[in-house]
Amino acid sequence: MEKILDQESVRWEKFLKLKGMGVELYPHKFEITHTLEEIEKNFKSISEEELQKDPKDLKTAGRILAIREHGKACFMDLSDGFYKVQIYFKKDQNPQIWEMLPCLDIGDFIGVEGKLFKTRTGELTILVEDAKFLSKCFKVPPEKYHGFKDPELRHRKRYLDLLSNPEIKDIFYKRAKIIQKFRDFLNGKGFLEVETPVLQTIPGGAIAKPFKTYHNSLDLNLYLRIAPELFLKRLVVGGFDRVYEISKNFRNEGISTKHNPEFTMLEFYLAYSDYNDLMNLTEELFLFLSKEVLGTDKLIFQGKEISFKPPFKRVKVIDALKECLPDNIDLNNKNDILNYLREKGFEVEDKSLKEIWMDAVDCLASPSFINPTFLIDFPEEISPLAKGLGDGFVHRFELYIGGMEIANAYCELNDAREQRKKFEKQVEGKKEKEVDWDYIEALEYGLPPTAGEGIGIDRVVMIFTNQNSIREVILFPLLKPKKNEPLP
Repeated sequence: MEKILDQESVRWEKFLKLKGMGVELYPHKFEITHTLEEIEKNFKSISEEELQKDPKDLKTAGRILAIREHGKACFMDLSDGFYKVQIYFKKDQNPQIWEMLPCLDIGDFIGVEGKLFKTRTGELTILVEDAKFLSKCFKVPPEKYHGFKDPELRHRKRYLDLLSNPEIKDIFYKRAKIIQKFRDFLNGKGFLEVETPVLQTIPGGAIAKPFKTYHNSLDLNLYLRIAPELFLKRLVVGGFDRVYEISKNFRNEGISTKHNPEFTMLEFYLAYSDYNDLMNLTEELFLFLSKEVLGTDKLIFQGKEISFKPPFKRVKVIDALKECLPDNIDLNNKNDILNYLREKGFEVEDKSLKEIWMDAVDCLASPSFINPTFLIDFPEEISPLAKGLGDGFVHRFELYIGGMEIANAYCELNDAREQRKKFEKQVEGKKEKEVDWDYIEALEYGLPPTAGEGIGIDRVVMIFTNQNSIREVILFPLLKPKKNEPLP
C-alpha cells in the first residue's frame, strides 16, 4: 500500500508540472477523425508501401496502456479497452510535445495527430506530429493479469474490472444485443413497446416482498414494482392486443447467484391466444435470439451443450413430481415430502402442500432441465392470476434452460368475480396486503382471452455468455457497502 501511495504522489507531482508548463489540464473536447477500432479494421491489411504512397493523416485518442522509452524515441500503446494502436514520438518532431512526455503515466488519456505507418515487424503505428493531454489518471491501475481477479472487488469496482479485464466488456455488448433482438422479434410480430409505472400504490402481478417508499407531497405510501403485469393487462383491456415492456423490477428478497433485488424483465401479452400459442412463440423467439446473437442454434453453458431447435420438451408438474420423488412418498402428505427434501440436505421452509410440491420440483427435477424445457400445468393454489385447467391445476408454464427458470407464463384469468375471490383469499390475514380493486374493475370491462409471459433477461444473458452468477451480467449488482474500503 505504501508503494502505491508513493506512486500516486509522483503522479500528482507530474500533474502539477503539466500545470506549470501551461498545459490545459481538462480540455472540453478532442476532435477524432478515426477511432482506434477504425484504424485497426480499416488499415491493418494495407501494406507499408501503400501507406508510404498514400499517407494517412488522422486524429485519434485513448488511454495510455504502455510506455516504452528508447533514447530520442518513445513508443506508447493507446487503447479504447478493446482495440490498441501503437503511437511513436520522436524528440525532434515536436520538442514541446516531447517535453510533456515525462509527465505522462499509464492510464492517462491523450489525443494524438499524425501519420500512419507500419514498423519493420508490420505493426500499425502513428508517427505523432501533435498531441493533446486530455485527463490524468491519479490512481495506479491494477495490473492486467495479476491485480484484479477477486470477484467481489470486481463487482464493487466495475470500472476497474473493465479496465483490467477487457473481455468483460463483451458480456455487456452481448447483453445489449440480446435486448435489442428481443425488441426486433416482438416488433416484427406486431407488438407495441410500452412503459408502465415503477412507483405503484399497490404492488401486484407477482407474489414477492416489495420495496416501500413514501411520497411527501401526496402523503402516500408507494412501492417499487415487483412486476408490470397488472398494468400491461389493463392496456389489453384498453385495446392494445399485443404489448410488451422491458422493465426494471424490484423485490426485497434474498441475494444469490441467480437473484438480484433489482433485475430486468421482458413481459409481453398476446390477446386471443393461450399458453400453447405462447410456447410456440417462445420456441421461435429463442431460436431467433440464438441465431442472431451467436450465429448458431446451439451454445455451451457450464460445460453442457444446449440446443434451441424446436420443439422444446414439455413436462407436467405432477409428472415431474412423481419422477423426482420415491414411490413410497405420499404426494398428498406435505410432511413426507418436506422430510425427504431435508434429508437430502435442502433447506426448505414449512409451507402449504402445493408450495412444497414446487420446492421438490425446483430442488430435484429442474437441475436436469438443461435443454429448453417447458414445465406445464401448475397447481391453482400458487397461480392466482392464471386461468383454471380443472382438477386444481391451471394453464401455466415455466421455461427452464440450463437448469434455471428463465420464463413464467399462463393463460390470463379474465373472470372478474373469480379474480376478486382469489385476490381476497391472497390477502386474508396479511396486514400490508391490499386488493387492487381498480384492476378488478378493469376486468369487469372485459379482457379478451389473453396469454402473457415474463422472461428474466439477466438469466438469459447468463446462458448466452456462459456465466454462473447473475452478478457477472449486471454492471453494478447490489452489494453491501464497505466503509473505508481501500483500492487494490
